[in-house]
Amino acid sequence: MHKIFVALMLALAVATPARAADLNDYPTVARADYVFGCMKANGDTRQALEQCSCSIDLIATILPYDRYVAAETAASVSQQAGQIGAMFRNSRMTKDMLADLRRAQAEAQVRCF
Repeated sequence: MHKIFVALMLALAVATPARAADLNDYPTVARADYVFGCMKANGDTRQALEQCSCSIDLIATILPYDRYVAAETAASVSQQAGQIGAMFRNSRMTKDMLADLRRAQAEAQVRCF
């Protein structure tokens, strides 16, 4: 288990930093998936569509897609019970990735909602 964790963390760590503003690398399906979930959480209205679209567009200007995927994956895995979840919850790298994601989401919340 520990080897899997270390391998995954190394793979996430080697992702080269890039300015998200220079990239439009979020696939349409990823943006649509975000908007769909966001709308479900915010009332399935036209206003929610506009706010949620704004939100993912803003997140995309803050986090490159590979870092977004890594943070979303870390968030999902860290919610798991047991040893694997604990390794992720207690990892400094995971905490940093989640903090970056939360900052991007908070900025999107302030500017779009």
